[in-house]
Amino acid sequence: MPFKFDADGHIVLQEVNGQKLPVFVHADGKEAPFDGDGTVTTIGRLNSEAKGHREAKEAAETKLKLFEGIDDPAKAKKAMEVVANLDGKKLIEAGEKDRAIAEAIKAVEDKYAPIVKERDDLQSSLVAEKVGGSFARSKLIADKLAIPADLVQARFGDAFKVENGNVVAYDKSGNKIFSRTNPGELAGFDEALDVLIEHYPHKDQILKGSGASGGGARGNGGGGGKRTLSRAQFDGMSPADQAAAARDPNVAITD
Repeated sequence: MPFKFDADGHIVLQEVNGQKLPVFVHADGKEAPFDGDGTVTTIGRLNSEAKGHREAKEAAETKLKLFEGIDDPAKAKKAMEVVANLDGKKLIEAGEKDRAIAEAIKAVEDKYAPIVKERDDLQSSLVAEKVGGSFARSKLIADKLAIPADLVQARFGDAFKVENGNVVAYDKSGNKIFSRTNPGELAGFDEALDVLIEHYPHKDQILKGSGASGGGARGNGGGGGKRTLSRAQFDGMSPADQAAAARDPNVAITD
């Protein structure tokens, strides 16, 4: 990755959060400021995490040695179940015991089902607020895209998840999208969305000022007035026609 130089041979700097950072040119031609101090810190953190993973692996391998010689885990598990059913050197009817256990588990599940549902509803609300709010507040969408935020979310929303309270983006291969400005750190919402749009095959039809044109929007209005399209009609249009309709001041999209 080469630095970017100006005409006088000086490294080009870009200010990020009050700090001037050198600009790197990536292999694909994309330019991004490079935070050297942040990169060093991130490398140290990743090395520490790698050490922790290695130690955990070694500990797991040590525990597995206790099970050496057990060739059939299913038979071993069955033998343990038989021993668990022994009571005063007499076998309890396994079927009766299993039924009693199943009923006890069901009673507990029924008792806590409303709590679990409430938790799941809260989680869904959190995802809707975090992801949906990120699209609604996105400066990238407002400045660069010719379609409204809800349509951008409809196309790219599945790429974003909420993990540990943070919005995380994944590419089409299922890999997390990392920042180019802060190597080793996850990309922020707008930076991740920019990457997704960059790989979208119809990106020229949703970018402002791209010159894209479609077949035009055809609604219920007459020739001289403002035309209207229902949301269902708009959703059924091609990406090119959607972009053209979104840019047309004489087209109104209604719910």
